[in-house]
Amino acid sequence: MTLTPLAPSNALDDDPRRYEHLSTIRLQDPGAVARAAKARRRHPGLRYGKQNFIVAADHPARGALAVGSDPVAMADRRQLLDRLQIALANPHVDGVLASPDIMDDLLLLGALDGKLVFGSMNRGGLAGLVNEIDDRFTGHTAAALEALRADGGKMLTRICLGDPDTVATLEATAKAIDSLAERKLIAMVEPFLSVRENGRVRNDLSTDAVIKSIAIAEGLGSTSAYTWMKLPVVAEMERVMAATTMPTVLLGGDPAGTQDEVFATWEAALALPGVQGLTVGRTLLYPADGDVTGAVATAASLLNRRSEATE
Repeated sequence: MTLTPLAPSNALDDDPRRYEHLSTIRLQDPGAVARAAKARRRHPGLRYGKQNFIVAADHPARGALAVGSDPVAMADRRQLLDRLQIALANPHVDGVLASPDIMDDLLLLGALDGKLVFGSMNRGGLAGLVNEIDDRFTGHTAAALEALRADGGKMLTRICLGDPDTVATLEATAKAIDSLAERKLIAMVEPFLSVRENGRVRNDLSTDAVIKSIAIAEGLGSTSAYTWMKLPVVAEMERVMAATTMPTVLLGGDPAGTQDEVFATWEAALALPGVQGLTVGRTLLYPADGDVTGAVATAASLLNRRSEATE
């Protein structure tokens, strides 16, 4: 295991027992998660002109532990919680997107006070699974997110025209959108056109493919009133953003190129109409230099915070 170590200024603690209290609470007082969710102060609210910064931490639940060349970078839960707490401590980080296990840990740690909270809903399409496209909804439900006083749920929606399981995923996504909308919760849909190559699923990141995935995804469900898009930054983002009127957050994915190059592409895309912010995980939680604080601060500096100037 070759974790990129945290920079010295980022380290919270290296005590291997530092999260032992979470195990104790889970054993002796599992109701503490619900109490923490009920007591949590919520985010003040979404406004156009103030882009939001959400840290994503739902990759491990799909068996996707790799970052760059390290196949198990996200395997150490203590390290992941350290990095998430560093990121969430930045006042310009608005919230988190997480699977139920990580969400519950963060609630027990008191790390989500005043933050946006998005639950990860479908994690059944495990990375490398023979029927990966049959992406079952095995995570948060809309009812559970309502009980947690969350802001919404996210669903990965991969559309593989050569795989018959795609239609089941589309139907499940539509039902999830409706279930969230009934509760006035945001449905954050992350669509891709996907293909199988040498037994593996690959997302087509060409501009036309991303546009086609948007057209399909934004028509799912009986209402789009609460639907957002979560989209990759690709070539010709002006054309991509012309394909939707829905609030859109940009995803980071598994970073390619230098950190400065990645940030430059984000900055250009964030300037486009309809882009509501960033929902990024691995790029910022596991930067090559280990400086989570610096990576998060740089990303935050790219966001449009027009409304803050008038407050």
